[in-house]
Amino acid sequence: MSVISKKIRNSARGQECQVRIPGVCNGNNETVILAHVGKGSGMGQKCDDIHATYACSACHDVIDGRVRIGDPRINRLYAYDAMVRTQKLLLEQELIKVAK
Repeated sequence: MSVISKKIRNSARGQECQVRIPGVCNGNNETVILAHVGKGSGMGQKCDDIHATYACSACHDVIDGRVRIGDPRINRLYAYDAMVRTQKLLLEQELIKVAK
């Protein structure tokens, strides 16, 4: 079962970049999108929308590998930390819920 949500994807508009790679992040909220962090189940497939982060265009290019800056392993850590921050924001916006 894939988790795909138009509401979660649309929620990225105007948000602050959560990846914030030093020297890379453009800080432009107008370029922020929901960037998938994990790997999908096959070549060219994206992971679920809950395994994603709010990322500016510059940070998105780095975590997706289109732009190579710094250590890719460190950039992955930035992305995973950002995913946790984004999940917290999604909980606050009630776009994801945890069963009680």
